[in-house]
Amino acid sequence: MNHGRLISGGGWLLRRLCTAADRPSKSPNLYRMLSALGRTGGRLSETLDNHVMQGKAIKKGELERCVQEFRRYHRFQHALEIIEWMETRKINSSWNNYAVQLDLVSKTKGVVAAEEFFSGLPPPAKNKYTYGALLNCYCKELMKDKALSHFDKMDELGYVTSLAFSNLMSLYMRSGEAQKVPHLVELMKKRSLPLSSFTYLIWMNSCATLGDLDGVERVYEEMKTEDRIGWQTYSNLAAIYVKVKDFEKAALMLKELESRVKPRQRDAYHYLLSLYAGTGNLGEVHRVWNSLKSVSPVTNLSYLAMLSNLRRLNDIEGLTKCFKEWEASCVSYDVKLAGVCVSAYLSQNMVEEAALVFEEASRRSKRPLFRIEEMFMLYFLEKRQLDAALRHLEAALSEVKADEWHPSPHVVGAFLKYYEEETDMDGVDELCKILKAKNFDDSWIKTCINKAKASLETDPRLKEDDSQNYRAQEN
Repeated sequence: MNHGRLISGGGWLLRRLCTAADRPSKSPNLYRMLSALGRTGGRLSETLDNHVMQGKAIKKGELERCVQEFRRYHRFQHALEIIEWMETRKINSSWNNYAVQLDLVSKTKGVVAAEEFFSGLPPPAKNKYTYGALLNCYCKELMKDKALSHFDKMDELGYVTSLAFSNLMSLYMRSGEAQKVPHLVELMKKRSLPLSSFTYLIWMNSCATLGDLDGVERVYEEMKTEDRIGWQTYSNLAAIYVKVKDFEKAALMLKELESRVKPRQRDAYHYLLSLYAGTGNLGEVHRVWNSLKSVSPVTNLSYLAMLSNLRRLNDIEGLTKCFKEWEASCVSYDVKLAGVCVSAYLSQNMVEEAALVFEEASRRSKRPLFRIEEMFMLYFLEKRQLDAALRHLEAALSEVKADEWHPSPHVVGAFLKYYEEETDMDGVDELCKILKAKNFDDSWIKTCINKAKASLETDPRLKEDDSQNYRAQEN
């Protein structure tokens, strides 16, 4: 097991370390069959049972690779169901694999369930891996007191590793306590624990957060001495320089990054696109995109990365061309890409073009496009066109089944702001009437309105973070 996968936190490296290695499944038939359940429905355990009853053998390695693939795509519930199915069928698994199961329990059921799972493990399974997995859960949820207490217990048992220190460093970074990271690095060195590339990058980022660019470069020099340099190092350095607007140094790091990228490392190309966009260099964004298309099959994710950066640089002509290229050739239609396009058009007051994209996306998707509807609501409210905003709200509400969507506090806040500024009527009462007509209960409406009022206080302009906000909501 790659224990680095249990590290939590934001950014490219953390996402990579929380999932399986980036490689195609060696058992495509089984994986594709199970993966299709996300679209077709059905229980995974029943599907596996039927597969076996049909006389088809399933190897332990095949199942484990399916778990890896599901984790890679953040389909944690399916990954956990496979492991639980293996348990019920007495398919042997090593003690170390309990760490993976604990991580999945945490992601699907919460930290309390992960604690209960850990407590119920047999003694041989309570090893440095499962202890480390629980530490990761605490750090991921920013449960500092529990994390530190658990770390001390691991230290007593001799289970503290470089990974455990890296988890604490990640916790401190996400808690706004970057100044505590260098001390942990010194402790690691005193214990003669090796610093991984990941540890170095956290240390580097802590220096950047503290405004110590000389410290950033000292870490970089030490990484070179310890032979810990990879393309990710240069991506990280470039991001730091972009943030402080030192575009000259950023460009140097990006050239170093490019020199180390292999043809099928799409993640690296995606970061190149984003970082060049951060420098405002549209020409380099297009060059990298063409380079990616020449060496590797481009996926929906690649198109999403390109469209997001063209949106960021206001290259509407390039965005339109890229979107149409994707739309004409895509194997599976992803509404997130349409959302980026709609957001871009609305930012340029191209309402008709946005509406055409929305109509086509509605036709080709299998579900309501609530988040795109919200983009139109926010746009029309900003333009003081209440009737148009209400039409989109009513259209979205008419498509709601069960509890699948509620207007976000951001949208509710925008309606309240409009009513308060443009009419003599009580905006809360007016909005309540609309929502109650669609059977939203009073307690939910009250909670949502309170959240909306809080968002108005912290973000009175109600500006939407275009594609990034959209992606976070949809994912």
